[in-house]
Amino acid sequence: MKQIRLTGRERAVLRGLDVAVGSTGEELLEFSRLAPDDLVAILNSMLSPGYMEMVAYAEEATLENFRAARFDINPSYAMQIREAMARR
Repeated sequence: MKQIRLTGRERAVLRGLDVAVGSTGEELLEFSRLAPDDLVAILNSMLSPGYMEMVAYAEEATLENFRAARFDINPSYAMQIREAMARR
């Protein structure tokens, strides 16, 4: 099993994610206080390997669609992401 390594910005976004129901891009933007284009890049870096899922489904987030979309942790990676968040 491959060990997940998270950057500081990825950790900041994941901390803002409501693990029970997911969070919208607007909620993540407000929590993380990142620039919209930075947040989209971080979301895409976690969507492409499958660590996160986007509802309504899309291959990648864009500046036009990320605010209304809901993001959630992929259940297949939940335990590994939790362990990665615990590591420093």
